[in-house]
Amino acid sequence: MLEEYLPFIGLIIFGNIENLILASHGVVKGANPVKLAIASICFVIMWVVLGTLGTVVFMEYASVIELIGGLAIVILGLQSMVGAFKYNDDDGY
Repeated sequence: MLEEYLPFIGLIIFGNIENLILASHGVVKGANPVKLAIASICFVIMWVVLGTLGTVVFMEYASVIELIGGLAIVILGLQSMVGAFKYNDDDGY
């Protein structure tokens, strides 16, 4: 069963790392940690369901999906880090 998901292992690993980066960015911005945790869990569940169903339908496009998803993860991570640096620079830390 896990063989079906092997083409997407990179997205699974880096997507989880990205989720942690975005959550930490929310905490830095002063978001309520409980609400942030609940929203994060809801989105993770949504992506698991969507990914499970999407894998069956779009397996033939695995390489393209992984490329686009990886690029999106890198862009969101960079955006989050730049925003965190700007936030800290404004406060003089």
